[in-house]
Amino acid sequence: MRSIQEVWVKIKNWMEEAVAEWGMIAIVVFLGLATFGLGRLSALEEARPAVSIQVAATDADARAMTIGGLVVASRSGNAYHFPWCPGAATMKETNKIWFESEEAARAAGYSPAKNCKGLQ
Repeated sequence: MRSIQEVWVKIKNWMEEAVAEWGMIAIVVFLGLATFGLGRLSALEEARPAVSIQVAATDADARAMTIGGLVVASRSGNAYHFPWCPGAATMKETNKIWFESEEAARAAGYSPAKNCKGLQ
């Protein structure tokens, strides 16, 4: 059995040989990683400033709607829609019937449109 001192000397000699053989490669790899990391860090420091919106943009695609209630149905149809739903957009103005609530539309015999999210 070897003594602790002999084992320590053997490990120390092996480390010196390893550093002699692989030391230059390790130094080059370490320096490469360090410079890459510093470059990434500097890029984070130079990030663009936060955008702040001072004035809200006007909606150029806004359609003028004459809303007479909360939900709308067609005289010839059997479903009611919110005014912004696709089904309401395709109705002719002359065929639209306005209701103050979903309950009023149901009481008149209309059911919720399937393609209009939020209706139950």
